[in-house]
Amino acid sequence: MTSPTPAGAPALIAMRGIVKRFGEFTANAGIDLDIVAGEAHALLGENGAGKSTLVKILYGLLEPTEGEIRLDGRPICFEDPEAARAAGIGMVFQHFSLFDNLTVAENIALVLPRGEKLAGLGARIEAVTKRYGLKLEANRPVWTLSAGERQRIEIARCLLQDPKLIVLDEPTSVLTPQEAETLFATLDVLRAEGRAILYISHRLEEVRRLCNRATVLRAGRVVATCDPREQSARALAAMMVGSHIVDVRAKPADAAGPERLRVEQLSLPAEDMHGVCLVDVSMQVRAGEVFGLAGIAGNGQDELFAALSGERLAAQSGAVRIDGISVGRDNITLRRQYGAAFVPEERNGHAAAPDFTLSQNVILSRHATGGVTSGAFVDLPAARALARDIIKDFDVRASGADPAARTLSGGNLQKFLVGREISRNPSVLVLNQPTWGVDASASAAIRQLLIDLARQGSAVLVISQDLDELFEISDRMAVIHDGRVSQALIARNTTREEIGLLMGGADMTKAIHAH
Repeated sequence: MTSPTPAGAPALIAMRGIVKRFGEFTANAGIDLDIVAGEAHALLGENGAGKSTLVKILYGLLEPTEGEIRLDGRPICFEDPEAARAAGIGMVFQHFSLFDNLTVAENIALVLPRGEKLAGLGARIEAVTKRYGLKLEANRPVWTLSAGERQRIEIARCLLQDPKLIVLDEPTSVLTPQEAETLFATLDVLRAEGRAILYISHRLEEVRRLCNRATVLRAGRVVATCDPREQSARALAAMMVGSHIVDVRAKPADAAGPERLRVEQLSLPAEDMHGVCLVDVSMQVRAGEVFGLAGIAGNGQDELFAALSGERLAAQSGAVRIDGISVGRDNITLRRQYGAAFVPEERNGHAAAPDFTLSQNVILSRHATGGVTSGAFVDLPAARALARDIIKDFDVRASGADPAARTLSGGNLQKFLVGREISRNPSVLVLNQPTWGVDASASAAIRQLLIDLARQGSAVLVISQDLDELFEISDRMAVIHDGRVSQALIARNTTREEIGLLMGGADMTKAIHAH
Protein backbone atom coordinates (compact mmCIF):
# COMPACT_ATOMS: atom_id res chain seq x y z
CA MET A 1 0.00 0.00 0.00
CA THR A 2 1.44 3.35 -1.03
CA SER A 3 1.04 6.35 1.23
CA PRO A 4 -0.50 9.07 -1.01
CA THR A 5 1.29 12.38 -1.07
CA PRO A 6 -0.63 15.57 -0.24
CA ALA A 7 -2.20 17.09 -3.33
CA GLY A 8 0.15 15.06 -5.53
CA ALA A 9 3.26 16.82 -4.18
CA PRO A 10 6.54 15.20 -5.25
CA ALA A 11 8.12 12.98 -2.61
CA LEU A 12 11.34 14.08 -0.96
CA ILE A 13 11.89 10.48 0.18
CA ALA A 14 10.25 7.53 -1.54
CA MET A 15 10.75 4.04 -0.07
CA ARG A 16 9.54 1.34 -2.43
CA GLY A 17 9.02 -2.34 -1.68
CA ILE A 18 11.27 -2.32 1.38
CA VAL A 19 11.85 -5.83 2.69
CA LYS A 20 14.13 -6.72 5.59
CA ARG A 21 14.66 -10.29 6.71
CA PHE A 22 16.65 -11.53 9.69
CA GLY A 23 17.01 -15.23 8.94
CA GLU A 24 13.48 -16.59 8.66
CA PHE A 25 11.94 -13.56 10.34
CA THR A 26 10.62 -10.76 8.11
CA ALA A 27 10.66 -7.41 9.92
CA ASN A 28 9.56 -5.32 6.90
CA ALA A 29 7.41 -6.89 4.19
CA GLY A 30 7.15 -4.75 1.06
CA ILE A 31 6.73 -1.33 2.65
CA ASP A 32 6.08 1.76 0.51
CA LEU A 33 6.41 5.15 2.18
CA ASP A 34 6.52 8.69 0.76
CA ILE A 35 7.61 11.74 2.74
CA VAL A 36 7.08 15.24 1.33
CA ALA A 37 9.10 18.38 2.04
CA GLY A 38 7.46 20.56 4.68
CA GLU A 39 5.22 17.88 6.18
CA ALA A 40 5.14 16.18 9.56
CA HIS A 41 4.54 12.50 8.84
CA ALA A 42 3.79 10.09 11.68
CA LEU A 43 5.02 6.49 11.59
CA LEU A 44 2.79 4.48 13.92
CA GLY A 45 2.70 0.89 15.09
CA GLU A 46 2.92 -1.22 18.21
CA ASN A 47 6.18 -2.80 19.35
CA GLY A 48 7.45 -5.25 16.77
CA ALA A 49 5.49 -3.62 13.94
CA GLY A 50 8.69 -2.83 12.01
CA LYS A 51 9.09 0.92 12.67
CA SER A 52 12.61 0.75 14.09
CA THR A 53 13.85 -1.51 11.31
CA LEU A 54 12.41 0.79 8.65
CA VAL A 55 14.00 3.97 10.01
CA LYS A 56 17.33 2.20 10.54
CA ILE A 57 17.28 1.36 6.83
CA LEU A 58 16.44 4.96 6.01
CA TYR A 59 19.31 6.19 8.19
CA GLY A 60 21.91 3.75 6.86
CA LEU A 61 22.15 1.56 9.94
CA LEU A 62 20.70 -1.44 8.10
CA GLU A 63 20.71 -2.53 4.47
CA PRO A 64 17.36 -3.65 3.01
CA THR A 65 17.02 -7.22 1.77
CA GLU A 66 14.91 -5.93 -1.10
CA GLY A 67 13.54 -2.59 -2.24
CA GLU A 68 14.71 0.89 -3.14
CA ILE A 69 15.02 4.34 -1.60
CA ARG A 70 14.74 7.45 -3.75
CA LEU A 71 15.82 10.92 -2.66
CA ASP A 72 14.37 13.72 -4.83
CA GLY A 73 13.52 11.07 -7.40
CA ARG A 74 17.04 9.58 -7.58
CA PRO A 75 17.83 6.06 -6.33
CA ILE A 76 20.18 6.18 -3.38
CA CYS A 77 21.84 3.65 -1.07
CA PHE A 78 23.26 4.66 2.30
CA GLU A 79 26.25 2.61 3.38
CA ASP A 80 26.22 4.11 6.87
CA PRO A 81 24.68 6.96 8.90
CA GLU A 82 27.42 9.33 7.78
CA ALA A 83 26.29 8.85 4.17
CA ALA A 84 22.65 9.41 5.19
CA ARG A 85 23.55 12.62 7.02
CA ALA A 86 25.57 13.83 4.03
CA ALA A 87 22.48 13.27 1.86
CA GLY A 88 20.34 15.38 4.18
CA ILE A 89 18.77 12.86 6.57
CA GLY A 90 19.13 13.50 10.29
CA MET A 91 17.90 11.44 13.20
CA VAL A 92 17.18 12.19 16.85
CA PHE A 93 17.10 8.90 18.74
CA GLN A 94 14.90 8.13 21.74
CA HIS A 95 17.96 7.21 23.82
CA PHE A 96 20.53 9.98 23.79
CA SER A 97 24.07 9.15 22.65
CA LEU A 98 25.91 11.76 24.71
CA PHE A 99 29.03 11.72 26.86
CA ASP A 100 28.17 13.13 30.28
CA ASN A 101 31.67 14.41 31.05
CA LEU A 102 32.01 16.36 27.78
CA THR A 103 30.55 19.78 27.06
CA VAL A 104 27.69 20.54 24.70
CA ALA A 105 30.12 21.71 22.00
CA GLU A 106 32.38 18.66 22.40
CA ASN A 107 29.43 16.29 22.02
CA ILE A 108 28.33 18.11 18.88
CA ALA A 109 31.86 18.07 17.46
CA LEU A 110 31.94 14.26 17.64
CA VAL A 111 29.40 13.88 14.82
CA LEU A 112 30.60 16.63 12.49
CA PRO A 113 31.62 15.47 9.02
CA ARG A 114 35.24 14.42 8.66
CA GLY A 115 37.59 17.29 7.99
CA GLU A 116 35.13 19.97 9.09
CA LYS A 117 36.86 22.74 11.02
CA LEU A 118 36.06 23.16 14.70
CA ALA A 119 36.97 26.84 14.68
CA GLY A 120 33.86 28.91 15.22
CA LEU A 121 31.76 25.91 16.31
CA GLY A 122 30.58 27.75 19.41
CA ALA A 123 29.27 30.62 17.30
CA ARG A 124 27.50 28.22 14.95
CA ILE A 125 25.87 26.43 17.87
CA GLU A 126 24.71 29.77 19.28
CA ALA A 127 23.26 30.78 15.91
CA VAL A 128 21.33 27.52 15.50
CA THR A 129 20.01 27.51 19.06
CA LYS A 130 18.77 31.11 18.76
CA ARG A 131 17.15 30.49 15.40
CA TYR A 132 15.18 27.49 16.63
CA GLY A 133 14.66 28.46 20.27
CA LEU A 134 16.77 25.61 21.65
CA LYS A 135 18.46 27.52 24.52
CA LEU A 136 21.83 25.79 24.92
CA GLU A 137 25.15 26.88 26.41
CA ALA A 138 28.01 25.45 24.35
CA ASN A 139 30.42 25.16 27.30
CA ARG A 140 28.09 23.46 29.78
CA PRO A 141 29.02 19.87 30.75
CA VAL A 142 26.27 17.46 29.71
CA TRP A 143 25.95 15.88 33.16
CA THR A 144 24.59 19.20 34.48
CA LEU A 145 21.73 19.34 31.95
CA SER A 146 18.11 18.22 32.17
CA ALA A 147 16.64 15.62 29.82
CA GLY A 148 15.03 18.37 27.75
CA GLU A 149 18.35 20.19 27.38
CA ARG A 150 20.07 16.97 26.36
CA GLN A 151 17.50 16.43 23.66
CA ARG A 152 18.22 19.94 22.37
CA ILE A 153 21.86 18.89 21.88
CA GLU A 154 20.73 15.99 19.69
CA ILE A 155 18.50 18.31 17.67
CA ALA A 156 21.17 21.02 17.39
CA ARG A 157 23.85 18.69 16.09
CA CYS A 158 21.32 17.33 13.63
CA LEU A 159 20.44 20.85 12.41
CA LEU A 160 24.08 21.90 12.05
CA GLN A 161 24.20 19.47 9.12
CA ASP A 162 21.30 21.24 7.36
CA PRO A 163 19.00 18.20 6.99
CA LYS A 164 16.15 17.91 4.53
CA LEU A 165 14.44 15.26 6.66
CA ILE A 166 14.58 14.86 10.45
CA VAL A 167 13.49 11.56 12.03
CA LEU A 168 12.39 11.82 15.68
CA ASP A 169 11.90 8.65 17.71
CA GLU A 170 9.63 9.10 20.78
CA PRO A 171 10.90 12.68 21.19
CA THR A 172 8.69 13.65 24.15
CA SER A 173 9.11 10.50 26.25
CA VAL A 174 11.44 12.27 28.72
CA LEU A 175 10.04 15.80 28.48
CA THR A 176 7.73 17.80 30.71
CA PRO A 177 4.58 19.16 29.01
CA GLN A 178 6.25 22.58 28.89
CA GLU A 179 9.39 21.18 27.25
CA ALA A 180 7.21 19.31 24.76
CA GLU A 181 5.52 22.60 23.81
CA THR A 182 8.97 24.12 23.16
CA LEU A 183 9.85 21.14 20.95
CA PHE A 184 6.62 21.51 18.96
CA ALA A 185 7.37 25.19 18.36
CA THR A 186 10.81 24.22 17.02
CA LEU A 187 9.27 21.61 14.72
CA ASP A 188 6.79 24.18 13.38
CA VAL A 189 9.71 26.43 12.41
CA LEU A 190 11.48 23.53 10.70
CA ARG A 191 8.38 22.66 8.69
CA ALA A 192 7.93 26.29 7.68
CA GLU A 193 11.46 26.17 6.26
CA GLY A 194 10.43 23.24 4.06
CA ARG A 195 12.10 20.49 6.08
CA ALA A 196 10.25 17.21 6.48
CA ILE A 197 9.61 15.54 9.85
CA LEU A 198 9.16 11.80 10.33
CA TYR A 199 7.61 11.51 13.79
CA ILE A 200 7.48 8.24 15.76
CA SER A 201 5.46 8.32 18.97
CA HIS A 202 3.00 6.30 21.02
CA ARG A 203 1.44 9.53 22.28
CA LEU A 204 -1.37 9.73 19.79
CA GLU A 205 -2.79 13.08 20.87
CA GLU A 206 0.60 14.60 20.02
CA VAL A 207 0.48 12.92 16.63
CA ARG A 208 -2.99 14.33 15.99
CA ARG A 209 -1.81 17.80 16.93
CA LEU A 210 1.48 17.85 15.04
CA CYS A 211 1.21 15.60 11.99
CA ASN A 212 -0.75 16.00 8.78
CA ARG A 213 -0.22 12.41 7.57
CA ALA A 214 0.27 9.05 9.26
CA THR A 215 1.39 5.65 8.04
CA VAL A 216 0.45 2.73 10.28
CA LEU A 217 2.48 -0.48 10.37
CA ARG A 218 1.39 -3.83 11.76
CA ALA A 219 3.44 -7.03 11.61
CA GLY A 220 5.89 -5.43 9.18
CA ARG A 221 3.30 -4.20 6.67
CA VAL A 222 1.51 -0.92 5.95
CA VAL A 223 -2.08 -1.42 7.08
CA ALA A 224 -3.41 2.14 6.93
CA THR A 225 -2.64 5.69 5.88
CA CYS A 226 -4.66 8.66 7.06
CA ASP A 227 -4.76 12.25 8.17
CA PRO A 228 -4.45 11.79 11.95
CA ARG A 229 -6.21 15.10 12.56
CA GLU A 230 -9.37 13.47 11.20
CA GLN A 231 -9.09 10.42 13.50
CA SER A 232 -9.52 9.97 17.24
CA ALA A 233 -6.63 8.66 19.31
CA ARG A 234 -8.72 5.53 19.93
CA ALA A 235 -9.19 4.98 16.19
CA LEU A 236 -5.44 5.34 15.57
CA ALA A 237 -4.70 2.85 18.35
CA ALA A 238 -7.17 0.39 16.86
CA MET A 239 -5.41 0.67 13.49
CA MET A 240 -2.10 -0.12 15.21
CA VAL A 241 -3.24 -3.26 17.05
CA GLY A 242 -5.96 -4.45 14.68
CA SER A 243 -8.71 -4.49 17.29
CA HIS A 244 -10.73 -2.26 19.57
CA ILE A 245 -8.86 -0.96 22.63
CA VAL A 246 -10.82 -1.66 25.80
CA ASP A 247 -11.42 1.35 28.05
CA VAL A 248 -9.61 1.43 31.37
CA ARG A 249 -12.30 1.62 34.05
CA ALA A 250 -10.93 3.95 36.71
CA LYS A 251 -13.42 3.18 39.47
CA PRO A 252 -13.64 5.90 42.12
CA ALA A 253 -11.67 5.03 45.24
CA ASP A 254 -13.66 4.42 48.40
CA ALA A 255 -12.90 6.32 51.59
CA ALA A 256 -9.19 6.30 52.34
CA GLY A 257 -8.07 2.97 53.77
CA PRO A 258 -5.31 2.34 56.29
CA GLU A 259 -1.74 3.28 55.45
CA ARG A 260 0.10 0.28 53.95
CA LEU A 261 3.35 1.83 52.67
CA ARG A 262 5.11 4.66 54.48
CA VAL A 263 8.38 6.32 53.49
CA GLU A 264 9.70 8.81 56.04
CA GLN A 265 12.73 11.08 55.60
CA LEU A 266 14.50 8.54 53.42
CA SER A 267 17.92 9.76 52.31
CA LEU A 268 20.52 7.80 50.39
CA PRO A 269 23.80 8.93 48.81
CA ALA A 270 24.34 8.43 45.09
CA GLU A 271 26.15 5.22 44.17
CA ASP A 272 28.37 6.99 41.63
CA MET A 273 29.14 10.49 40.34
CA HIS A 274 26.24 10.40 37.87
CA GLY A 275 23.73 8.88 40.26
CA VAL A 276 21.07 10.80 42.18
CA CYS A 277 20.94 11.29 45.94
CA LEU A 278 17.60 10.72 47.64
CA VAL A 279 16.90 13.63 49.99
CA ASP A 280 14.34 13.36 52.83
CA VAL A 281 11.81 11.44 50.73
CA SER A 282 8.47 11.05 52.51
CA MET A 283 5.19 9.63 51.21
CA GLN A 284 2.33 7.41 52.27
CA VAL A 285 0.25 5.04 50.14
CA ARG A 286 -3.04 3.81 51.55
CA ALA A 287 -5.05 0.67 51.01
CA GLY A 288 -7.38 1.02 48.03
CA GLU A 289 -5.45 3.69 46.11
CA VAL A 290 -3.13 3.97 43.14
CA PHE A 291 -0.44 6.53 43.94
CA GLY A 292 1.33 7.93 40.88
CA LEU A 293 4.87 9.27 41.07
CA ALA A 294 5.77 11.38 38.02
CA GLY A 295 9.21 12.54 36.98
CA ILE A 296 11.64 12.97 34.13
CA ALA A 297 14.08 10.07 33.75
CA GLY A 298 17.20 10.37 35.87
CA ASN A 299 15.69 12.22 38.82
CA GLY A 300 16.00 9.40 41.34
CA GLN A 301 13.31 6.96 40.23
CA ASP A 302 15.67 3.99 40.03
CA GLU A 303 17.29 4.88 43.34
CA LEU A 304 13.90 5.14 45.04
CA PHE A 305 12.71 1.84 43.61
CA ALA A 306 15.90 0.15 44.86
CA ALA A 307 15.36 1.60 48.33
CA LEU A 308 11.70 0.51 48.45
CA SER A 309 12.41 -3.00 47.16
CA GLY A 310 15.38 -3.65 49.45
CA GLU A 311 18.00 -3.73 46.73
CA ARG A 312 19.57 -0.83 48.65
CA LEU A 313 19.17 -0.53 52.41
CA ALA A 314 18.30 2.68 54.22
CA ALA A 315 20.35 4.05 57.10
CA GLN A 316 17.31 3.77 59.39
CA SER A 317 14.94 0.81 59.53
CA GLY A 318 11.96 3.10 60.05
CA ALA A 319 12.60 5.00 56.80
CA VAL A 320 10.44 2.40 54.98
CA ARG A 321 7.43 0.71 56.59
CA ILE A 322 5.11 -1.96 55.19
CA ASP A 323 1.85 -2.32 57.13
CA GLY A 324 3.50 -0.63 60.10
CA ILE A 325 6.58 -2.90 60.10
CA SER A 326 9.93 -1.12 59.77
CA VAL A 327 11.75 -2.73 56.84
CA GLY A 328 14.31 -0.12 55.78
CA ARG A 329 17.18 -2.41 56.78
CA ASP A 330 15.56 -5.63 55.50
CA ASN A 331 16.35 -7.29 52.17
CA ILE A 332 13.91 -7.90 49.34
CA THR A 333 13.06 -11.44 50.47
CA LEU A 334 11.92 -10.25 53.88
CA ARG A 335 9.91 -7.42 52.35
CA ARG A 336 8.13 -9.93 50.12
CA GLN A 337 7.35 -12.04 53.18
CA TYR A 338 5.79 -8.98 54.79
CA GLY A 339 3.41 -8.77 51.80
CA ALA A 340 5.13 -6.43 49.33
CA ALA A 341 5.76 -7.10 45.63
CA PHE A 342 7.92 -5.28 43.12
CA VAL A 343 8.12 -4.89 39.32
CA PRO A 344 11.29 -3.08 38.15
CA GLU A 345 11.60 -1.10 34.93
CA GLU A 346 13.98 -3.40 33.06
CA ARG A 347 12.16 -6.56 32.06
CA ASN A 348 15.04 -8.71 30.86
CA GLY A 349 17.91 -8.98 33.29
CA HIS A 350 16.23 -7.35 36.28
CA ALA A 351 12.60 -8.46 36.52
CA ALA A 352 13.26 -11.68 34.60
CA ALA A 353 16.15 -13.91 33.64
CA PRO A 354 15.74 -14.05 29.84
CA ASP A 355 17.12 -17.56 29.34
CA PHE A 356 15.10 -19.05 32.20
CA THR A 357 11.67 -20.53 31.50
CA LEU A 358 8.58 -18.76 32.78
CA SER A 359 8.20 -21.28 35.60
CA GLN A 360 11.81 -20.72 36.65
CA ASN A 361 11.15 -16.99 36.64
CA VAL A 362 8.18 -17.58 38.93
CA ILE A 363 10.51 -19.28 41.39
CA LEU A 364 12.84 -16.27 41.40
CA SER A 365 10.30 -14.01 43.12
CA ARG A 366 7.99 -16.57 44.77
CA HIS A 367 10.46 -18.92 46.47
CA ALA A 368 10.13 -17.20 49.85
CA THR A 369 6.37 -16.62 49.87
CA GLY A 370 5.03 -20.14 49.43
CA GLY A 371 3.53 -22.24 46.67
CA VAL A 372 6.66 -23.23 44.75
CA THR A 373 8.86 -24.77 47.45
CA SER A 374 8.56 -27.74 49.76
CA GLY A 375 10.89 -27.43 52.69
CA ALA A 376 14.35 -26.78 51.29
CA PHE A 377 13.41 -28.06 47.83
CA VAL A 378 11.90 -26.40 44.79
CA ASP A 379 8.55 -27.86 43.73
CA LEU A 380 8.94 -27.74 39.94
CA PRO A 381 5.46 -29.12 39.12
CA ALA A 382 3.90 -26.46 41.35
CA ALA A 383 5.98 -23.74 39.68
CA ARG A 384 4.92 -24.92 36.22
CA ALA A 385 1.27 -25.02 37.30
CA LEU A 386 1.51 -21.51 38.69
CA ALA A 387 3.14 -20.25 35.48
CA ARG A 388 0.29 -21.83 33.47
CA ASP A 389 -2.27 -20.11 35.70
CA ILE A 390 -0.56 -16.72 35.21
CA ILE A 391 -0.45 -17.23 31.43
CA LYS A 392 -4.17 -18.06 31.40
CA ASP A 393 -5.42 -15.52 33.93
CA PHE A 394 -3.47 -12.57 32.52
CA ASP A 395 -3.85 -13.38 28.81
CA VAL A 396 -0.14 -13.87 28.15
CA ARG A 397 0.51 -14.97 24.56
CA ALA A 398 3.36 -17.49 24.72
CA SER A 399 4.63 -20.18 22.39
CA GLY A 400 4.65 -23.52 24.18
CA ALA A 401 3.68 -24.48 27.70
CA ASP A 402 6.78 -23.15 29.45
CA PRO A 403 8.92 -21.09 27.07
CA ALA A 404 12.01 -19.04 27.89
CA ALA A 405 11.24 -15.46 28.96
CA ARG A 406 13.22 -14.02 26.03
CA THR A 407 10.84 -15.64 23.51
CA LEU A 408 7.91 -13.46 24.63
CA SER A 409 7.19 -10.03 23.15
CA GLY A 410 7.78 -7.06 25.42
CA GLY A 411 4.09 -6.60 26.14
CA ASN A 412 3.45 -10.26 26.89
CA LEU A 413 6.48 -10.58 29.13
CA GLN A 414 5.39 -7.47 31.04
CA LYS A 415 1.88 -8.90 31.50
CA PHE A 416 3.46 -12.09 32.84
CA LEU A 417 5.71 -10.21 35.27
CA VAL A 418 2.89 -8.00 36.55
CA GLY A 419 0.67 -11.07 36.80
CA ARG A 420 3.36 -12.96 38.72
CA GLU A 421 3.25 -10.30 41.42
CA ILE A 422 -0.49 -9.52 41.39
CA SER A 423 -1.42 -13.20 41.68
CA ARG A 424 0.08 -13.11 45.21
CA ASN A 425 -2.51 -10.48 46.15
CA PRO A 426 0.20 -8.33 47.74
CA SER A 427 -0.59 -5.71 50.36
CA VAL A 428 1.84 -3.32 48.63
CA LEU A 429 2.84 -3.29 44.95
CA VAL A 430 5.57 -0.98 43.66
CA LEU A 431 6.11 -0.71 39.89
CA ASN A 432 8.68 1.28 37.92
CA GLN A 433 7.58 2.22 34.37
CA PRO A 434 4.99 -0.61 34.18
CA THR A 435 3.97 -0.03 30.55
CA TRP A 436 7.24 1.34 29.13
CA GLY A 437 7.62 0.10 25.55
CA VAL A 438 4.35 -1.86 25.72
CA ASP A 439 1.69 -1.67 23.00
CA ALA A 440 -1.66 0.05 23.55
CA SER A 441 -3.65 -3.14 24.14
CA ALA A 442 -1.22 -4.58 26.72
CA SER A 443 -0.88 -1.16 28.38
CA ALA A 444 -4.64 -0.92 28.87
CA ALA A 445 -4.73 -4.43 30.32
CA ILE A 446 -1.90 -3.73 32.79
CA ARG A 447 -3.43 -0.43 33.93
CA GLN A 448 -6.75 -2.12 34.57
CA LEU A 449 -5.01 -4.81 36.64
CA LEU A 450 -3.42 -2.14 38.83
CA ILE A 451 -6.71 -0.33 39.41
CA ASP A 452 -8.50 -3.59 40.23
CA LEU A 453 -5.77 -4.66 42.68
CA ALA A 454 -5.98 -1.33 44.50
CA ARG A 455 -9.76 -1.50 44.75
CA GLN A 456 -9.35 -4.91 46.41
CA GLY A 457 -7.42 -3.26 49.25
CA SER A 458 -3.79 -3.15 48.14
CA ALA A 459 -1.61 -0.04 48.08
CA VAL A 460 -0.22 0.47 44.54
CA LEU A 461 2.68 2.84 43.85
CA VAL A 462 3.33 3.49 40.15
CA ILE A 463 6.56 5.29 39.17
CA SER A 464 6.17 6.52 35.61
CA GLN A 465 7.30 9.14 33.08
CA ASP A 466 4.00 8.82 31.22
CA LEU A 467 1.63 11.53 32.44
CA ASP A 468 -1.23 10.13 30.35
CA GLU A 469 -0.85 6.85 32.23
CA LEU A 470 -0.67 8.48 35.66
CA PHE A 471 -3.70 10.71 35.12
CA GLU A 472 -5.65 7.70 33.85
CA ILE A 473 -5.08 5.47 36.88
CA SER A 474 -3.95 7.59 39.87
CA ASP A 475 -5.99 8.67 42.87
CA ARG A 476 -3.15 10.83 44.20
CA MET A 477 0.06 11.99 42.55
CA ALA A 478 3.42 13.41 43.50
CA VAL A 479 6.56 14.36 41.56
CA ILE A 480 10.15 13.26 42.03
CA HIS A 481 12.76 15.84 40.99
CA ASP A 482 16.48 15.74 41.75
CA GLY A 483 15.95 13.06 44.40
CA ARG A 484 13.21 14.96 46.24
CA VAL A 485 9.50 14.08 46.28
CA SER A 486 6.74 16.69 46.40
CA GLN A 487 3.71 16.48 48.63
CA ALA A 488 0.84 14.46 47.21
CA LEU A 489 -1.90 16.08 45.14
CA ILE A 490 -5.37 14.72 44.40
CA ALA A 491 -5.13 13.63 40.76
CA ARG A 492 -8.58 14.78 39.67
CA ASN A 493 -7.89 18.28 41.06
CA THR A 494 -4.48 18.57 39.38
CA THR A 495 -3.53 19.62 35.85
CA ARG A 496 -0.81 18.34 33.55
CA GLU A 497 0.67 21.84 33.57
CA GLU A 498 1.06 21.84 37.36
CA ILE A 499 2.67 18.42 37.34
CA GLY A 500 4.88 19.47 34.42
CA LEU A 501 6.13 22.50 36.32
CA LEU A 502 7.04 20.32 39.30
CA MET A 503 8.80 17.84 37.00
CA GLY A 504 10.89 20.73 35.71
CA GLY A 505 11.92 21.78 39.21
CA ALA A 506 9.45 24.62 39.94
CA ASP A 507 8.75 25.62 43.54
CA MET A 508 6.33 22.87 44.54
CA THR A 509 4.73 24.79 47.41
CA LYS A 510 2.89 27.09 44.98
CA ALA A 511 1.12 24.16 43.31
CA ILE A 512 0.44 22.46 46.63
CA HIS A 513 -1.16 25.55 48.18
CA ALA A 514 -3.60 25.67 45.26
CA HIS A 515 -5.17 22.51 46.62
